[in-house]
Amino acid sequence: MAEAILKRERVRDHLLELIETHPAGAPIPAERVLCQQLSVSRPTVRSAVEELVNTGLLVRQHGRGTFVARAKITQEMVSDTGSMSLPQAGGTWSSRVLEHARIPAGARVGRRLHLSPAADIHYIARLRLVDGEPMALEYLHVPALVAPSLTLHDMESGDFYERLREHGVHVSEAVQSIEPTVVNDSEAALLGVPVLAPALLFERLTTDAEGRQVEYVHSIYRGDRYRIVSRLTLGASPRNTVDVEARIGNSPF
Repeated sequence: MAEAILKRERVRDHLLELIETHPAGAPIPAERVLCQQLSVSRPTVRSAVEELVNTGLLVRQHGRGTFVARAKITQEMVSDTGSMSLPQAGGTWSSRVLEHARIPAGARVGRRLHLSPAADIHYIARLRLVDGEPMALEYLHVPALVAPSLTLHDMESGDFYERLREHGVHVSEAVQSIEPTVVNDSEAALLGVPVLAPALLFERLTTDAEGRQVEYVHSIYRGDRYRIVSRLTLGASPRNTVDVEARIGNSPF
């Protein structure tokens, strides 16, 4: 068993080297060739290739072969002190609003936003694209009292938090959770991925400088095209640790 695992890791490392040194769309050698090059069995090669296909590093094209996938969009989870903006993820981002309505908050969203279930909110569903390719679905809930004149244009143009500032809302802090999930039929159709494809579920609650809950959003990001990178500060002195924790507390995650 140990020997089989080592062989598989050797194949995986070889494939990762090919991925890192070849452009997107470059073919990898056929299974038969890899078996000869690495002196391993075809099931060992197939297992390593399957893993890298499932993680989005390789892509199979029926009848053509296996190719290096496009690099994932990377979001670094660190921000400057006092800034509500995350470092910009790669690519050119745009939005397409799928639905925009003024509706009652309901019990669940009302609890998160500290509103009565009957209080009005803006509900916005939008498709987020990178370089024109679907990347995420976002479902935003914003109290109507916070931004009563929020428009469709606000949701499609530029940074949403910049649009809120134009409405006199200055966001200050957010708590965000991330967990794995899979997409359902409608999500798969909008994102252009298979049903039950892996995805990342984000939930975020944003507070403004006055301590009001001004936004609750949950988002579905494609697992094959998006990844999160966290930067950690280690070995800080007790005094510095307090500063680090305070900074993290004011970052949008």
